[in-house]
Amino acid sequence: MALYNRRAALRTLASGAVGAVTSTLWVESLTGFARQQAHDHAASAAIAAQNWAPRALSASQNETVIVLTELIIPETDTPGARTARVNRFIDSVLAEAKPADRDAFLRGLAWIDARSQARFGKGFADAAPDDQTALLTALAAGARSAEDPIGVEFFEAIKFMTIDGYYTTEIGMRQELGDSGAMFLAQFAGCDHPEHQA
Repeated sequence: MALYNRRAALRTLASGAVGAVTSTLWVESLTGFARQQAHDHAASAAIAAQNWAPRALSASQNETVIVLTELIIPETDTPGARTARVNRFIDSVLAEAKPADRDAFLRGLAWIDARSQARFGKGFADAAPDDQTALLTALAAGARSAEDPIGVEFFEAIKFMTIDGYYTTEIGMRQELGDSGAMFLAQFAGCDHPEHQA
């Protein structure tokens, strides 16, 4: 079950909203930076590289991010976040983000693993799908839940980073949105009118 249906994701992307009014400064700062970086995502050779390795995340953190993003935008009749390599986008954003924002995100990632371990006896990536969904559903409830604010803030941040990352990939643009290429540009060549050339 998708925790964040694609229609809602598109509304969020179109509105440019960061989320709840209660967003902390680090969430607003990091998701705003991710939105700026999303425009470069589709053309990023580093993200698409076959020999890609995370720069900000450890291997286990990267695996947790893969699982989280796929739960947010799962594979349906079109590919999900895993196939779109949204984890690579998130790692790229974190590598370039303000250190305080990156540290807050990584604290949240550690929190979700610790909470999963405490509840289910396994880290988040290894927990049963129903347990993963139950934990994220509680976080999605935000202020109405009894969850730790660190987890709520983290889930808000990764949710919006996943949406921005997914819908600026070729998969998100062409296969999910049905764009013929007008919105997705691997490279922007600029204006080719002679009168506008320097």
